[in-house]
Amino acid sequence: MSQASYVRRFPLVEVQHTFYEPPPDAMLARWRTQVPVGFEFTIKAWQVVTHESNSPTYRRLKRPLPDSARGQVGAFRTTPPVLAGWQRTLECARILQATAVLLQCPKSFRPTADNVDRLRTFVSQVERPAGRLLWEPRGEWPTQLLTELCSELDLVHVVDPMQTETVTPEQTYYRLHGTTGSRHVHTDDELRRLRDLVVGRPSPYVMFNNLPRTGDAERFRALLSNMMAP
Repeated sequence: MSQASYVRRFPLVEVQHTFYEPPPDAMLARWRTQVPVGFEFTIKAWQVVTHESNSPTYRRLKRPLPDSARGQVGAFRTTPPVLAGWQRTLECARILQATAVLLQCPKSFRPTADNVDRLRTFVSQVERPAGRLLWEPRGEWPTQLLTELCSELDLVHVVDPMQTETVTPEQTYYRLHGTTGSRHVHTDDELRRLRDLVVGRPSPYVMFNNLPRTGDAERFRALLSNMMAP
């Protein structure tokens, strides 16, 4: 689907490009000018903030990580390369006028004492974006700990609702990755379940991150429209 077609059909987009390697300012500014007034961007934070240097996602960098950054990036370390990566993320958010910045963690980021301390230190010390700060822990985290951290650090807990439920339902931001993998097409039953979850919540965000994402998103919007039709 072309950009022009997309922005006619949907009111927002989550930018993945900023996770792998933030694009130049001129490109970001062009994206902002090419969408209608009121169109919304959310963005993913650069991977140097969240992902360790051995993550396969670094293969997408145009230039490999320098040797000096090995072991110094990811997991919310407050090292110079991480802090620089966060500043670049904030710059991208400002140019796009993004309403939210997502901190997506790998499954290897587990609820250890060190990781929790790093998260607390990072989020409490760095400059925050103008919009909401979202956090998606992909591994198994105790619900009580998630609740405490999101409340203490003013984070929106992001989940795939086909797997678990958010501890911040008043600020729902779902990211659906595909029940059976990235090529999964969500079934009608799954979309109806999703509809029932979000109905009645204030301004829920539902982002399809599977490869057939636009098709699933259009089917989901049709479900919502049919429910609201007289």
